[in-house]
Amino acid sequence: MKSQSLTQTIQVQENQTASQYGSGLLPVYATPALIALMENTAMQLIEPPEGSSSVGISINMQHLKASPIGAEITCKATIISNEGRKYIFKIEATDKLGDLIGECIHERVVVNIEKFLSKIKL
Repeated sequence: MKSQSLTQTIQVQENQTASQYGSGLLPVYATPALIALMENTAMQLIEPPEGSSSVGISINMQHLKASPIGAEITCKATIISNEGRKYIFKIEATDKLGDLIGECIHERVVVNIEKFLSKIKL
């Protein structure tokens, strides 16, 4: 494990809006885009063994404030629990003003890539 927390900052792009995602009609940062940022930030905190990766298994998230195109969003993920292959994170996203725009509890599990993909059938 690299560290107990990680922060990354993005700028909201037009392709990350609710109207582009189809999750709403307005040109504001989409909830699915915020969830993806949160998952990505958490994922980077896990250093799985060779041949393994982590997958998200749950996210309990509140999107608290709208953000326009061009807004700067900072996301901080902190590991609050690690039991074997399972990690639990507390994640907060804030805007440039320091206002909380979203928060969540997120769970990830480390899986063997080959074994995981072998179970997927089309």
